[in-house]
Parts: sequence; C-alpha cells; structure tokens
Amino acid sequence: MTMEFATRYRGTSRIPPEPGKPYFIEKGEGDRAHLFGDLITVYAGGEQTENTFNFFTCEGPKGDIIPAHLHADTYEVFYVTQGAVRLFVEDTAGEQTERLLTPGDFGFVPKNCPHAYRMERHHTQIVGVAAGPGSTFERFFENLGTPAEEHGLPHRPFVPEPHKFGTVPQKYDVRFLPDQEWRTA
Repeated sequence: MTMEFATRYRGTSRIPPEPGKPYFIEKGEGDRAHLFGDLITVYAGGEQTENTFNFFTCEGPKGDIIPAHLHADTYEVFYVTQGAVRLFVEDTAGEQTERLLTPGDFGFVPKNCPHAYRMERHHTQIVGVAAGPGSTFERFFENLGTPAEEHGLPHRPFVPEPHKFGTVPQKYDVRFLPDQEWRTA
C-alpha cells in the first residue's frame, strides 16, 4: 500500500509533509522533477528532517555541464551508482580540481565552494545528500525545473528561462556563477 500526501509544494506526494513520521518509498516513487536533461527524485527533504539534510537521486544522459553554482550554507555529497560524472570543484582558496567519478566513487563539496558537474556516460545516476545549518535545497529542482509525474528522463531537456536563475538563491541556497571558468583539463 502506498499513501499519498498533499504538500505545500505538490498536489500529491509519497513523502509525509511533517517530521517525526517514519515512511518508506519504493524505487523511483519520490517527488520527481525534470531539470535540463535530468530526472531528480527527492526521497527526503527539509520537511521530514527539520531542515537538517535531504536525500535525492539525479539521473541523466551524457550531456552538457550543469552550470557552476555554490551553496553558502550547504554541504553536498555526490555518490555515483551508475555511469560516470565529471565533478568540477573550486575550494575556498581558489584551487580547482576536476575528477571523474564512476560507480562507488564519492565526492564531497563543502559550503561556499563553486562546483559543476557533467554526466559522462549515458544513463548516469548520482545519489545526492545535502546538509547545512537551517535549510535544504531539494525543492529547488522542481521550482527551477518542472515537477514530473512520470518516470524516466524528459523527452526534451527542460531549460529554464534565464531570469529564473536569479530567483532561487535566497530561498534555496543555490547561487549560480555564470562567469565561473574552469582551468582544469
């Protein structure tokens, strides 16, 4: 039996809207959104964890780099379960690193560190966890992207209007860096 909840973000969700309630979600049945060519599925977020962390997956095809951005108050984890992801990161001293992550590899991005990534193989999947003091950013995906009821990757990439990129930093701790240049190979 699967329960459905209404939340302030979605008409229906399998994630209970309040903390302190145990729940279980079958594979792929979290809150889904399409952003660029990817499918993001949220399994736990700020509402369930009292804004201490979130847990989501990101699946996508081989493609373009996801725009450089940073999180002022949020630490982010990349754990690759399928395919390959090239992670670009700049530390707070300005040193840049680029690393190819394959299944079982782990990447950690501290708060205030610019980063970007690119799916390097078709049907790549990342497990993401983000945590920080006082907020989480999982609802960013469906607010910049578009909520998705269906399973699977979008038929066409969903690229937000340019003005939408400026609307998310205050609410979701995601600041895009359009002038970021990667000096790595």
